[in-house]
Amino acid sequence: MTTRRSLIGAGLGGLLLSGCERANRSPAFQAFIGHGQDLTFHAQRLLLSGQPLAREFKPSDISPVFKVNGSRQPTSAGYNAFMAKGFADWRLRVDGLVAIPTSFSLAELKALPARTQITRHDCVEGWSAIGGWTGVPLSIVLRRVGLKPEARYIIFHCADNLGGSGDAGLYYESIDLFDAFHPQTLLAYAMNGQTLAVEHGAPLRLRVERQLGYKQAKYIMRLEMTDRLDRIGAGKGGFWEDRGYEWYAGI
Repeated sequence: MTTRRSLIGAGLGGLLLSGCERANRSPAFQAFIGHGQDLTFHAQRLLLSGQPLAREFKPSDISPVFKVNGSRQPTSAGYNAFMAKGFADWRLRVDGLVAIPTSFSLAELKALPARTQITRHDCVEGWSAIGGWTGVPLSIVLRRVGLKPEARYIIFHCADNLGGSGDAGLYYESIDLFDAFHPQTLLAYAMNGQTLAVEHGAPLRLRVERQLGYKQAKYIMRLEMTDRLDRIGAGKGGFWEDRGYEWYAGI
């Protein structure tokens, strides 16, 4: 069984301790993690420092072909208007349980400290590919806006519609704060040294490297901090999770 801890804490940028991804569905476990806010910030930082990293590769390992997962291009008029202007007018909203609701332009995100990593993408359909990703670590954005003590999850609201009318078909995903503050979790705007292509999620996609491909949300429009997932969609934490996939897709 894969061991995981999710972190949430007292104060801005705080984190909460949980246990393993299968246990975290039980009522008893949910009651247990409710006591996590009593953890000290120092103890939480010690836990974060021991997070395992996904394997990183050399530039020569990059796959010559990286298949497209999910949508190739959102069909909404709003997204296409952003795309027509090279996403110059696009902004990422960050709100919900944050101290300072903020929106960032693509240029503002690119001005923040960046990380580049070469990792393997594993699709639930059975294929894998190695790609290079550059973006801002999600933790940096979260520290800019500050998290309220009750924040536990991040919901990624996306522009692509995979089926259904109106907002019901819009793709969304979520992760907990343990993955959000992992050093390899990026809001990526470049792939293999080039501006992120539309088919791979432009202008911004999530890279949460220790999970399967369907967690790597593309076409991100908004980050929403929340204390629970059952208010969104069918309440399972993601578009595919609402249709039977596992919420934690660790590999």
